[in-house]
Amino acid sequence: MSWNPALDPDIPVGDAVDAIETVIIPRARDLGGFEVRRALPSNKRQMVGPFIFFDQFGPVEFLTGKGVDVRPHPHIGLGTVTYLMQGRIHHRDSLGTDQWIEPGAVNWMLAGNGITHSERMDGPGAPGPLFGLQTWLALPDAQEEASADFVHSPKADLPVLEGEGKEVRLILGDAWGARAPIPMLSEVFYADVILQAGAAIPLPDNHEDRGAYVLQGGVEQAGQTYTTGQMLVFRPGDSVSLKAGDQGARLMLLGGATMNGPRHLWWNFVASSRDKIDAAKEAWRAGDWAHGRFRLPPGDDAEFIPAPDR
Repeated sequence: MSWNPALDPDIPVGDAVDAIETVIIPRARDLGGFEVRRALPSNKRQMVGPFIFFDQFGPVEFLTGKGVDVRPHPHIGLGTVTYLMQGRIHHRDSLGTDQWIEPGAVNWMLAGNGITHSERMDGPGAPGPLFGLQTWLALPDAQEEASADFVHSPKADLPVLEGEGKEVRLILGDAWGARAPIPMLSEVFYADVILQAGAAIPLPDNHEDRGAYVLQGGVEQAGQTYTTGQMLVFRPGDSVSLKAGDQGARLMLLGGATMNGPRHLWWNFVASSRDKIDAAKEAWRAGDWAHGRFRLPPGDDAEFIPAPDR
């Protein structure tokens, strides 16, 4: 039995076929003076490629108080990137790293078997403005027990592609024939894209899973318009371009190879099995900073965030 979709008025054909698989509206949460919008994980998608956590914080201007002041806390089974458009955050971790996160630079923290870090706005002139994104990337099974690591890449070291009304800064991985300097453990791309009004950018065709987050402005795709705060997830294999609206747009493009299965999440832990989560949970609750699995950051070891009750 054959069937011609063109005879069904409810089935789009030709240019009306929408290459977008999912549109995610981030959940907003007020953290006491500033708002965080979480796009991943969502009830529609746990991950886009290896990206399992995607938060936007700000833009906000802290006039009083401490601003962001995240006490030492643990991670396992993931890599993190905090990417800033405005402001500065002081990163310290249990490897002894003491590094400022500044706009356009990349701090890649590989948690592996376990790392502890803090993020504070505690420098001269703090707190001030803040606008940025925090993303977590799940690790391949074979790398979940790897040793923790930290790599910093200044803004000047990141590839920048320019032309035809677009500026693309490649943060992680490879795309459009360029490669970012920080080594990755799986196929991935992550890019900061600024489009002038009417400019268009094709999504990289060398990655299985691809998404776009509209940070500012709006974009058009297949006759639909998408605006600030929406994440678009595209079908694998489709040739897709995004065109900026009359006000231009700033996008974060992301994706890569899909994981071999879903991941378990609990608090700040990501793992392919519940047993790994439970072991890390007990290690943090034990609080044996001298001999246990987790250490506190040197120079920031006077306090820490206790594990949740459940």
